[in-house]
Amino acid sequence: MALLTPLLAFLYHLPQVYKWLLKPYYVASLFMSVAFLLIRKTPGICEHLSTQREDGNPCDFDWREVEILMFLSAIVMMKNRRAITVEQHVGNIILFSKVANVILFFRLDIRMGLLYLTLCIVFLMTCKPPLYMGPEYIKYFSDKTIDDELERDNRVTWIVEFFANWSPECQSFAAVYADLSLKYNCAGLKFGKVDIGRYGDVSKKYKVSTSPLSKQLPSLLLFQGGKEVMRRPQVDKKCRAVSWSFTEENIIREFNLNELYQKSKKLNKSKGDQSDKINESQFPPLPEEEEPEVDAKEEETKKDK
Repeated sequence: MALLTPLLAFLYHLPQVYKWLLKPYYVASLFMSVAFLLIRKTPGICEHLSTQREDGNPCDFDWREVEILMFLSAIVMMKNRRAITVEQHVGNIILFSKVANVILFFRLDIRMGLLYLTLCIVFLMTCKPPLYMGPEYIKYFSDKTIDDELERDNRVTWIVEFFANWSPECQSFAAVYADLSLKYNCAGLKFGKVDIGRYGDVSKKYKVSTSPLSKQLPSLLLFQGGKEVMRRPQVDKKCRAVSWSFTEENIIREFNLNELYQKSKKLNKSKGDQSDKINESQFPPLPEEEEPEVDAKEEETKKDK
């Protein structure tokens, strides 16, 4: 099942995967992920590499290299069991492929290992994965607007994501959260986001840590009447997040989105009725047209004729 799940997800989203692979970030990442394979298998280059194979063939993997690749493949499968989206599956494969390349290059030649590690660091600092740019019904808050918006109307329920752009988990969750906003956003149930990596005061006020060790990113908080009602993931006494999967099904179940959506429809209808009353008061009904009075003399002349 660990192999079938990511494979089926990959095949189902294959058209979308093609679009990702055409982006410069993924093109460069895939090239770096197969760098050792290309060097080991390319004629004219592999002949100059050292090898521990008994037959002395430098253009094929030795038993130690195969062992390293198999071990990291097992780690990728374990990580992908918790992956939610295809972006996370692809991201895990790319990440651990780079780790394998670093180990294999250092084992082959320390100079090649240092060169590859330098390239990885430069790539990490200069290139960022593309952000989600699809449709959504999400309001983005700043440190100056979040409190006013949450307290503006006590009848409105807010679900707010606390995220950071540098977090891979937040980047993978963006598409899931946007899809939920398209399905459930209405007058009484709204979705928001705030970048606590940028607004540190918001992070402190709502007690959402940006430390990678806390594993609190992303965090979803439910607000009713301007006050926090619940959050996921929950935080233990050591300020570490309790393990929780950010799947669409889990969010719908834990936050009772179907029930909240039905209640919010009533608020939408009440607002519509109030607007109708306001329109009626602004535009009074037109007076009925009166029939024109006919002069008595004109009636007598008509009878004579």
